[in-house]
Amino acid sequence: MVNPVHPNAPEDDPERPEEVTGKLESEKSETPEPGIYESRRGRSSKSDPDDESESGKKPKKKKMSFWKELPILIVVALVLVFLIQQFLARVYVIPSGSMEQTLHGCPTCQGDRILVEKVTYYFTDPAPGDVVVFKGPGPWVQNEFDSPRSDNAFVRFLEQLGSVIGLAPPDEKDFVKRVIATGGQTVRGDVDGKVYVNDKPLNEPYVYWEGDAPNGEQAFEPITVPPGALWVMGDNRNNSSDSRRQGGGGLNGVVPVSDVIGKAQVIVLPPGRWGGISDPNPQAMALAPAWQQGIPLGAGVLLAWPVLWTSRRVGSAVTRSFKGSDRK
Repeated sequence: MVNPVHPNAPEDDPERPEEVTGKLESEKSETPEPGIYESRRGRSSKSDPDDESESGKKPKKKKMSFWKELPILIVVALVLVFLIQQFLARVYVIPSGSMEQTLHGCPTCQGDRILVEKVTYYFTDPAPGDVVVFKGPGPWVQNEFDSPRSDNAFVRFLEQLGSVIGLAPPDEKDFVKRVIATGGQTVRGDVDGKVYVNDKPLNEPYVYWEGDAPNGEQAFEPITVPPGALWVMGDNRNNSSDSRRQGGGGLNGVVPVSDVIGKAQVIVLPPGRWGGISDPNPQAMALAPAWQQGIPLGAGVLLAWPVLWTSRRVGSAVTRSFKGSDRK
């Protein structure tokens, strides 16, 4: 029995078996082997650092714990405080009453804490009226006694740290006074307590007399201040050891400009004493002749007339405008 032949049988197309065989082989070659596919998939599933950097994602870093950061923060803060105190500003304690009543201070009470800035004197010299803090020159400190310090090293460290941030008196012998005269000027004191610079009386609204009024003890002979030096005095005139007395007085009492640390600007503590420190120039405020003192009064009278005339004209114009609107 003969079976029917399919129209597309290989017998009718002798080249077909080779074509089918080629297609099968090409399909096999295009199908990846299981091992190769899995290895490629494994590599693609892993994170590539370059791909992450390109996509903007970075691996997360563990945050440092607070207790590990604390010592670093303390060290950085202390370094910043030290740099600020050395070059910009520093807080000082007023230990005595020599600057009453501008600055309060006494050995047994809570003295003012003042902010002394150093930047001003990088560009200019101290001027009359400035309240300055300075290192005591040799004649000023030769009879000074060292303040007692603890034998405990840790306590000494705390004292030094307190002096740096203004919570304790500094180790060095520093003073705070007001500049009265500068280099080249001649200063003298009269028996009535009046101070003269280049024979001109000073106007000193900041002066305070503790207890008795001037009794002649405040008088001192004329002194010409050397160039590069200052004549300084306390506001509490009869209770201040200043240029009049330090080193025996005279030229021994002057303070070199190079010893000035900075200018006292603000009272920072206690809170009830917050405020700026006045620094009027006593030489610029010296009393002028009588005819010059009358100039401001005369100028005020002359200027008052135009102002009064203008105000009347404006007032009358406004009144007329209101009356005109009412009639309408």
